[in-house]
Amino acid sequence: MPPKGEKRKQQIIDTAKEMFLTKGFQSTHIGQICDHLDIARGTVYQYFSNKKEILYAILENVCDDIEEVLDPDDLKDFLDKKADSNKIIDFVDNRIAACLSILSNEPIVIKLIYRDISGIDDEVSDKVSVFIARVIEIISKEIETLKKFGVYKRDIEPSVAASMLVGAIMMIMYQFIKKNQTSLDKTITKAIAITYLHGVYE
Repeated sequence: MPPKGEKRKQQIIDTAKEMFLTKGFQSTHIGQICDHLDIARGTVYQYFSNKKEILYAILENVCDDIEEVLDPDDLKDFLDKKADSNKIIDFVDNRIAACLSILSNEPIVIKLIYRDISGIDDEVSDKVSVFIARVIEIISKEIETLKKFGVYKRDIEPSVAASMLVGAIMMIMYQFIKKNQTSLDKTITKAIAITYLHGVYE
């Protein structure tokens, strides 16, 4: 898809995301998205068959961003350099904190997880469950690699540690949303990473 097409697609996603948050999923219609962007309905349908597909694209984008931050090759390249333990810990903390920041900066994802958006049906809930499982899997692989390199304790269970991290950021972010705060400061996400992970370092 040419860059112009990608830009238009992202504009549709961003506009829909804001409307889903403010109006609710059920009350947001393709026509409203078109009116806001001053585009024809056919333009939206070039990229999405319906508004559910836009919602799924939001989840997909978040997963892609997390995978980019937690690129396994970058981690292995860094660990192969055999840096001192303090540098390794800081490097890992920053990676995990960046991952948590991606989640915390997408309040719609948190609200979807807690089914706090009107008009969400079982199909959407199933997609959200798949999304959560994928995020946990991505972080689990990171933790597994750190185990193999002796950075994390050998007896740690990656999927459990990853689930704890994801659960923590979702719960904390949901409380922030309830107070009309839409994102967490990077210092907070790093503090969460440190709190949950420093007990697992070797």
